[in-house]
Formats: sequence, C-alpha cells, structure tokens
Amino acid sequence: MTTHDQAPPDGPVAPDPTLLATSEDQWSRVHVISPLVRGWIALLAIAFFAGRDLFEGVLIGEESPGLSDGGVRLPWTIAIIAGVVVLVAVGFMLSWYFTRYQVTEHHVRVNSGVLFRQNRQARLDRVQAIDVVQPFLARVFGLAELKFEVADAGESAVKLAFLKLSDAQRLRATILARAAGVSIDPENPEDIQEAPEREVLALQPGRVIASTLLSGTTIFLIFGVAAVVVFAVTLDAAAPLAVIIPLALGVAGGYWSSIKNGFNFRAAISPDGIRVRYGLLDTRTQTVPPGRIQAVGISQSPLWRTKGWYRMTVNVAGYGIAATGDAQARATLLPVGTREDVLQLLALVLPNPGTSEPIEVFTAGMEGRDSIAGFLTTPRRARWIGPFEWRRNGFAVTDTALLIRSGFFWRKLAVVPHERTQSLALHQGPVYRRFGVADLLLHTTPGPVSPRIQQVDQHTAWRLFHEQGVRAAEARRRSAPEQWMRPVEVAAATLMPPVPSYSDRDSREAPDNHRGEAHEPHPIEAHDPHPEEAQRAPTDHLGDTPDGQR
Repeated sequence: MTTHDQAPPDGPVAPDPTLLATSEDQWSRVHVISPLVRGWIALLAIAFFAGRDLFEGVLIGEESPGLSDGGVRLPWTIAIIAGVVVLVAVGFMLSWYFTRYQVTEHHVRVNSGVLFRQNRQARLDRVQAIDVVQPFLARVFGLAELKFEVADAGESAVKLAFLKLSDAQRLRATILARAAGVSIDPENPEDIQEAPEREVLALQPGRVIASTLLSGTTIFLIFGVAAVVVFAVTLDAAAPLAVIIPLALGVAGGYWSSIKNGFNFRAAISPDGIRVRYGLLDTRTQTVPPGRIQAVGISQSPLWRTKGWYRMTVNVAGYGIAATGDAQARATLLPVGTREDVLQLLALVLPNPGTSEPIEVFTAGMEGRDSIAGFLTTPRRARWIGPFEWRRNGFAVTDTALLIRSGFFWRKLAVVPHERTQSLALHQGPVYRRFGVADLLLHTTPGPVSPRIQQVDQHTAWRLFHEQGVRAAEARRRSAPEQWMRPVEVAAATLMPPVPSYSDRDSREAPDNHRGEAHEPHPIEAHDPHPEEAQRAPTDHLGDTPDGQR
C-alpha cells in the first residue's frame, strides 16, 4: 500500500468547447465506431456460425460441400455472408446516426434508437456520481463510456457510449463542475479544468489475489467439497461427485470476479470527490461527490482476521441494491485493506468524526467487544439469544455519526452520518420482549449496508429511537446544500486539497456544516425508568412513515 501525492498521468484536462451545448438545438454524436464496440460479440457469433462447418471439415479432414469443386452452395454461401455483413454495417451506421447527446446548464440528454426511439435525461443537480468505464475493446480503440448515477434510478439513468477517452474526461469535468454549482463562462469553457487529485491508496496485485483465496468463497468451497465427499462415501456412489464440477465453476467465477474488480485499485481525493479506479480487462473510474455517501460498511471475514484485512462498502443514491458483480464493485470503496487504510478512507468520507478520539472509537467498532470506547452492547440477560455475538453487538453515538457494531465470525461495523438517517423502526418480537431487548433499524438509501442495532436493551433502544430522530433533523438543517462548490471560485477547484487523517489533530476540527469542537461519544443510559414519557422525535424533516417508525 502506498500513500503519496500524484497528479493525473496527463495533467488536468479542460473541456472541449464542441462538447458544450450553447443552445437547445445543438446536439453532438458519439464516436463513429461505437456500434462496433457495443456489438462486437454479435459479429463474433455470426462469424462462428458461418465458419463452423468449414472448421469442422478441416478438423476431420473432409471438404465442406459448399467449397468443393462441384458444389453449388458456394455462391449462395458467399452471398448470404456478404448480405449479413452489409446489414450489420448498415445497422451500425444507423445506430450511430440516430444516437445523439446534449449537455445543457441543467440536464444531460441522450437520444437513441432507429425504429424505437428512446430519450433519456438526467438533471445535473440529481447526479450522484459519474463513472468512466472502458470495456476491453474500448480500451483498444481509446474510447470510454460515461455512466451517470442518479438518485432513485436503481441503475444508470443515462449511459453515453462511446467517446474518445480525452473527451469523456473533459465532459465529466464539466458536468461535475456544473453539478457542484461552479459557473462556466460559455465564451471560455476551457477555463474549467478537471480537478487535480492526490492518490491516497494503491492496492498491490499480491494482496488482491491473497485476499481472494482467503475470502468467504474459499470457506464455501471447503465445506462444499467436504459435504460432497461425505455423501459419496455414505451413499457408496459416485453420483454426488458430479456436483464438484458446477461447484468448481461457480467458485472459479467468484474468484475471477473478485480479482478483476480489485486489480489495479487506486483511491484518490480531489475537490470534486473521491475517485476510485480499478479493473483488469475492463477498467472503471468512479467519482463520488462529497456528501453523497449515505452509509459506510466495514466487514472482516474469519480468514481475513489472521491478516488484519477489511472491506469497505458504501450506500450511494443511484447505485441500488443489485446483486450483480458489477453493482457490488461500484459500491465497494476498498476491496481489501488494513485498519490504517480503512481509517484513512473513513477520514475522507467523514472528515469530522464527532469525537476527540476517533481512532480508539472506530477501532473498538471494528475489532472490539463489550462496553468500551462509548459502545453499549447486548445486556447479559439476553446472551442466550446470541451466545457468540452478544458481547460484540452494540452501538456508539458521536456528534456526527452513529456507529453500529455486530457479528462474531463475520465482523461488521456500519457508520451512518446523522443527516443521512431517513427514518427509524423499532422491532421487538415475543422472544425479545421476554428478555427485554429490541432491534433498531436505520433506513438509508438502498445499498449493501443495512444498519441494524441488534438485541439492545429495550429502554435504551426506545430512548435512542427518539434522540436519533432529533439528531438527524438538526444535522440536516446544518448540512451544506447539494451544490457544495457554489461559494467557491473556479480557481480554488484547482488547488490540491489536504488528505484528511484521524491521526492529525487538525483534521478533527469541525467543517462549516458541523461547527463546534468534537466531543466524546454521547453516553446513553442503559435503562430509562419512564420510556413512555420520552419526548417523541419531530417528523417534519423525516417524512411520513408508518406507525412505529420515525
């Protein structure tokens, strides 16, 4: 792992004036070979089926009937293949001709489709992140695809494929500047440059491969093979052994997905957000603007515990909760890293931790157990509900975030900034009621992080239920607006920002949206003798929710 200052390889880039729409009637087209990059698999399939007979004939030493001297199929075969090629070429050209895009002061629009027209647009003030994606063939031709992640879209609302890589970088810089509230002089758009960056983390390939071999996939493989062998020996039959082949294929796919998504991983900080780059064959560059991360999850598998490695995932509006490998990679802030790496990235997401001892508090959340560093855990009387994890389950409250700790074999820590809490729900079934405990759920943007305080004392849960609603409403009133760079001059965006760190005392000073000095985690009494008299949290900032939620 390395930590050092680094400028982009080609330096900051300025937007190309031809990429900017000065009127509603001005549209631009994607690169002319974009249809080929998108449809090369179809061409490969056509070539395969067209040449399969010839290839099989060569293998077995026989001539194809259509290619023999007396064959009558040769002209027809050539004509059919030529016709298919012409149709595909015409289709590609029509697809390119009817695909246009436009970037205005408030929207990015994409029109596509030949027979069935499709018009998609995204408001710039709703853009959560912009990804620069380069599939393998696009890398060969120096092209890139822009994906615009929009709140509540579930998937990319707008995909712009494909542009020259330099044009894609300039267009992304322009859109991020507009989304951030920076005004652009239409006469001199080149004054806006892509924000410089400072590299924070870079993963070595050896760690990525080792972490994959020590992942939960390996545990699944070990238990799966053991179960197959036991059944084969018990039943005295070889039929269960046939399961090993699909099992091995599934495990190999999991290994490949982890390696390719973690390969060449780099994280950097810039004025426009956190930039993440990764990919082996297909490369992706993500830029998540400040304040758009709704929740952070830190997890550690049993085998990773021997190396002290962790994984960081985030909930970002627009990324959704899809279970595909691509969606999981987009929601991963750090595929594998040490405790120091996690704390470094956490300082980027939450510059003001809300406590004067952030390292001790977050370390207790990642590795600790029992009531230390401000954490409150499951009461001893309820240890039978979770005999292994009851000493780890717990939470801590700081001035700026709520920390939720859980898991014994698979350790987990969820960090939710107060202003990102959308609503809360208190759950208590008959068994929990018998032991006097309850679960408290925090509802945020959908994603891989599911904040849930498990098996906490019911009086403590009831009190936290009300107090967290008040904290969330107050934090939202203090938070900065969506256009975080509106008050900043354009020139200020080119300055290299310092890298926040919890080990630096100055980095713990509160930013403008959280003025005041950091404090210790808020103590919450383990028992509230009059829970029915607790003040209910205001709902004007939390939205209408069902009964029992706030």
